[in-house]
Amino acid sequence: MKNLVVTLFAVAALTACKKNEPTSSSQSPESTTISPPAESGMTVSDSTKMTEPKDQITSLSDQDKKFADAAAKGGLMEVMMGDLAATNAENSTVKSLGAMMVTDHTKANDELKKWASGTGYTLPAGLDAEKQKMYDDLKAKKGKDFDKKYTDLMVSDHKKDIEEFKKEAAEGKESSLKSFAGKTLPTLEHHLKESEKAKNTVK
Repeated sequence: MKNLVVTLFAVAALTACKKNEPTSSSQSPESTTISPPAESGMTVSDSTKMTEPKDQITSLSDQDKKFADAAAKGGLMEVMMGDLAATNAENSTVKSLGAMMVTDHTKANDELKKWASGTGYTLPAGLDAEKQKMYDDLKAKKGKDFDKKYTDLMVSDHKKDIEEFKKEAAEGKESSLKSFAGKTLPTLEHHLKESEKAKNTVK
């Protein structure tokens, strides 16, 4: 009788163990099968990110490259000159114009850098000789002479910028860059109006 009770107890214990086994074993495969797809998914996206830029660089037209380079150098100059105006200008309207240029062109420059890094294109990191001379000449001015020079530059420069951005929006081949040009145009047109107003106040 004792043997029968021991046997029944052993069977019951084994059955209980077996019932628990599937849940514990089903949990571990689940936990191990969750991570590999995520890892492999990341590897796939990383590899596509690495191959995409090379393909996109070769697909950039001369127009795209010329525009991207000019926009990068022009945007950098706008920020540098805006910084000067925000601190060196005598007229409060000119100071405000400079501050607006810094804010808006920094934002546009960041968007252009984001495009370049996604495409694998290297933008110019500094000003060319012509723009550096324009900046140096402006920096040497003081008071009303500074205000007149800065507003003159902003009017002429934004007229030129608007032409370049319109051309890219119409003739560019790379869709993201065309979109950037089209999206930035209203800001440049607003800058031109504000620059003309500021120019009139310092005549």
